[in-house]
Amino acid sequence: MYGFGGRHGGQITPRVQLPAVTPKRRAWNKGRLIGQKRPLLPKQVWAIRTRLGIAGNLRDLALFNVAIDSKLRGCDLVRLKVVDLVTADRVRERASVIQSKTNRPVQFELTENTRESVENWVFLPEMIGCAFMFPSRFHDRPHISTRQYGRLVRVWVTAIGLEPSGYGTHSMRRTKAAEIYRKTGNLRTVQFLLGHTKVDSTVRYLGVELEDALSIAEKIDIRTLGERP
Repeated sequence: MYGFGGRHGGQITPRVQLPAVTPKRRAWNKGRLIGQKRPLLPKQVWAIRTRLGIAGNLRDLALFNVAIDSKLRGCDLVRLKVVDLVTADRVRERASVIQSKTNRPVQFELTENTRESVENWVFLPEMIGCAFMFPSRFHDRPHISTRQYGRLVRVWVTAIGLEPSGYGTHSMRRTKAAEIYRKTGNLRTVQFLLGHTKVDSTVRYLGVELEDALSIAEKIDIRTLGERP
């Protein structure tokens, strides 16, 4: 098909319209719901824990519990070493790791349920000599990959009847942080626990809206000096 281009030496030059080129590679987000992944609700956390416990899946139960408590990004979670969580044959109540994204340390707690599941997993005979908490079953990989972790998350949420497209590895990271924020309204605390350098990042990550902020502010009554409630 021809069109009119411009003038060249007083003459009108034809313009050729080439057919559109169709990309051969499928778009990575085609058919997917893209956006912030939902955190799990407490009842959903317990539902997944119960299923994994009944199935006797000690690795996945430890992985799930550590993911919820640590609030780590997937890339840091899969790289956890046994010595990060266990010392002198005891599971730590608190741990600290260096985040790969920021190269800054972040601390996290391990609740009783999580410590029990970690203990049941790391002291199995098959874990003897393993440096990483969640070793890969492939000999050329020292630990499970973030992609494999993502597949496990989809299996977990699907098993309790949730739509997998709405959840991902960041759902694990956001779950406890969102619950802490819901109960306290303390963004600074959540920022520290997530290892964010700026509170703005925490606001965006939690999806805090103006209405949320105003609701929290309405609950705070600053009284004058000497006034009693």
